[in-house]
Amino acid sequence: MLNANCHELRIVGNKNDYSDEQVRILAIHAAPVWESATFFEPTIDGLRQALSDCSISAGTTRRMGQKRKSWGMTPEQFAAHIFSAPIDTKAAIVFGNERTGLTDAELECCTLAVNIPTSTSFPSLNLSHAVQIMTYTLFRFADTRARGYEAVSTERLERAMTGIAQSIERIGLYRNPGAENNTRFLQGIFARAALSEGELKRLEKLFDRMSWVKTQSIPEE
Repeated sequence: MLNANCHELRIVGNKNDYSDEQVRILAIHAAPVWESATFFEPTIDGLRQALSDCSISAGTTRRMGQKRKSWGMTPEQFAAHIFSAPIDTKAAIVFGNERTGLTDAELECCTLAVNIPTSTSFPSLNLSHAVQIMTYTLFRFADTRARGYEAVSTERLERAMTGIAQSIERIGLYRNPGAENNTRFLQGIFARAALSEGELKRLEKLFDRMSWVKTQSIPEE
């Protein structure tokens, strides 16, 4: 949880059922999450109380059915849903126990379901892994560095390559046969690099500047 800047832990269960010493050994430097955790009665009413102040509550499950929500969001869809809501919206992610997950009644207490995509041949996840995937996804959506990345489309990359190819031609590197192949070669490299819009603009300016310097340096006859 702390890796993803999540601090508020609510446990529907009795604190005395847990070994404080063992939890602290496993938590190491994350013990404050355990120390500040809030406990609720291990009943359906306890779960409802734990979620009573949340506008959105997502029950994590790999099993769907008539009594288990009609469909489930992916972690990414859930994160997008959270961050499109008003900034003061309080949301919760509900995880079942390690052995059986959430029951039908527990999932019914949640406003929606979330499914973490896994292989159908081995679909179950350890609880700790499910928590890490969900909190990491939320962290990435909340992280300003992730929001600042603007990927470029194929159409945008093709337009950029047209201009870069013209710049290279002005420099004189495309006077020999093979210009089209070289353009496709560069476009393939740029596509695999997953450039951001800002990075692509810098490359466009760089090639344009190089072609301008080259043409300016050619002496007039």
